[in-house]
Amino acid sequence: MPARFVSEPIRPVPGTMDTAGMARGEPSLPERFVWREKEYRVAEILETWKDTGPCTHGSGERYVRRHWFRIRTTCGVEMKLYYERQPKPMRLQKARWWLFALNKKEAPE
Repeated sequence: MPARFVSEPIRPVPGTMDTAGMARGEPSLPERFVWREKEYRVAEILETWKDTGPCTHGSGERYVRRHWFRIRTTCGVEMKLYYERQPKPMRLQKARWWLFALNKKEAPE
């Protein structure tokens, strides 16, 4: 299905993190988050993956840069979220959670 590119920060609702991922060294996907002043609840995780990149100091090692989640919300909207492990200093007060894209057909207005 066609997706609409968004690239906007989301705000996790405090106390809704799944700590199981944190025990594995992964970010904890929030069960609820706020985007454009509307709260969304994760109903299902459809897919997860990671982006890696080279060490910025030339060591030859690769590091995880982003953790990606394709989810479906309780209102039926499919979204791609990501967690930025090292937010860029000038990027919206160092936001870590981002809404990358959402299902165009089911996109909220």
